Amino acid sequence: MTDVSGDEPEYPSPSISDCRRLQGPNRYGPTPGAVITVVVADDAARRAVDHWPYAARRLTQALGWERTEFVARHSIGDATCYLSAPMDGLMTATAVAEMAWVESEAYVDQREVPDAAPSLRVQYAEECARHPHVRELAAGALSRGLAFSIDDEAVSVGSGRGVRTWPHGDAPPSASVAWNDVSDVPLIMVTGSNGKTTTTRLVAAMWRAAGATTGWSCSDGVFVESDVEKRTLGVGDYTGPGGARLVMRDAAVQAGVLETARGGMLRRGLGTTTAQVAVITNISADHFGEYGVHTLEDLAEVKAIVTRALGAHARLVLNADDPSLVALGERLSAVHAVPIVWFSMNADTELVADGIDVHGDGAVLHDGHLMLCREGVWGDSGRVNDMPVTADGAARHNVENALAAALTASCAGVPLSAVHVTLRRFGSAVHHNAGRLERYAFGGITVFVDYAHNPEGIRALCATAASVAATRRGLVLGNAGDRDDEQLRALARAAWSVATFDRVIVKEMVSLLRGRPEGELPALLVDELRRCGAPNDRVTISPSEFDAVCELLAWARGGDVLVLPTHAERGRVTGYLEQLRASGWRAGESLPET
Repeated sequence: MTDVSGDEPEYPSPSISDCRRLQGPNRYGPTPGAVITVVVADDAARRAVDHWPYAARRLTQALGWERTEFVARHSIGDATCYLSAPMDGLMTATAVAEMAWVESEAYVDQREVPDAAPSLRVQYAEECARHPHVRELAAGALSRGLAFSIDDEAVSVGSGRGVRTWPHGDAPPSASVAWNDVSDVPLIMVTGSNGKTTTTRLVAAMWRAAGATTGWSCSDGVFVESDVEKRTLGVGDYTGPGGARLVMRDAAVQAGVLETARGGMLRRGLGTTTAQVAVITNISADHFGEYGVHTLEDLAEVKAIVTRALGAHARLVLNADDPSLVALGERLSAVHAVPIVWFSMNADTELVADGIDVHGDGAVLHDGHLMLCREGVWGDSGRVNDMPVTADGAARHNVENALAAALTASCAGVPLSAVHVTLRRFGSAVHHNAGRLERYAFGGITVFVDYAHNPEGIRALCATAASVAATRRGLVLGNAGDRDDEQLRALARAAWSVATFDRVIVKEMVSLLRGRPEGELPALLVDELRRCGAPNDRVTISPSEFDAVCELLAWARGGDVLVLPTHAERGRVTGYLEQLRASGWRAGESLPET
């Protein structure tokens, strides 16, 4: 077989590029397990992938694991090999996956390797001793329809005010648990390519307007808010299962809203086994080439992992205007019992009507009003131009987010009055939706700050800014290095297709190079902008995000509109904008020191 080793390999075979535990429902199945990614460079490697399930089955039988599921999936240049595993054997499962691959390579090469089963038995016995009663607690929660979650520190059953959590080693037998005292609070999962954080914050605000102590996890952190206080449980990107568990394990929480991103689902699985509602906002090209995701259909399949936490009485909310989600809905309807309901910017969309006929719920935009159907009865949730989050209706992507949030909250049982009051006031203050379509007007200029990070997000941001009259328009452009070249070029094309900018400053973000050499990303974006027709004298490169923002502010004059997608230094950028506004700075004046 081809030797792909470079440095000393971390794994028992140099062709294994990744191995990870999946601690919850995942891309391959509803139960936890382990998955390896292997480099496939020749026919011998492809044959080894095909043999892997047989080798893995032999090892799991030696461990006494019953009803184990195996998946070996070929991709472009690599393959993934997955096995399900008991809750008390996830670390052992990673070793099983690796050693099954070693055996498969040896099988293809017709050579002998030592039998790994004896050492795996020892490893599994030690792991079980560290995690007593975990398997029976999981079974007890599952049989009662309750949430179960596990990580390296603890195990828990139930959620929010009905949760019970124990450190590993202290977990009791299932028979000792007072199951009548264990319960779940409403849990909502929010995923999609764009709009996740805004939708999460909107739904959380709707629960708060209903008086519920609400916990939510998102790309900015984990928060719990009640009538008397707002607590921060974590700061940073908590869109993976770790953020979900922090919300679920807080005993004050009465409702939870969990932003659920692609990366966390692929790396670790879901943080919960149950949810009442899940929403997928949209699907757009992003992160292709990672974890076997190469097409929009692949990406939709990943986002649909959230359905593995939905029972027969839950709701899946989908965007009827997104072709990838329409196709996903058709596939899910054939294999999954979860009810699907739809929202649309078009009042005549048949899918919305079909969902209402069967399940009673849906949402549409009609004559400029957000119309929400609950249990078969239509109601007017207000004029979208009067909803601050939509920027007088100009932010069409936030009209979609408002539709998604209103329908999702309604399906979760939020009173309609709380939905309506939230739509009327959310976005009226910057802190409501920090980092998402923040609009500043000071010094004679208008500035838009947003997290837009893929072509559709940039297109939506630039379109919103284009609705504002301007003397000139300026843009800061850049992205992280974990996108392929075509995705980066598409970002530049999307920005230039909406508006002809008078100045574009392409930013380098050293902290987000993700393995690329310095200078490569800006050069690629500049090249694509020039291909789109941007004059050479309008496009420059800046060494950092903050430097790019300052350069654009120094260029600005009264009447200009500036568009600032921020990713690496958002806090510093928004803090400086607030400083300029408070100081009375005017466009054309020298910039003050930071």
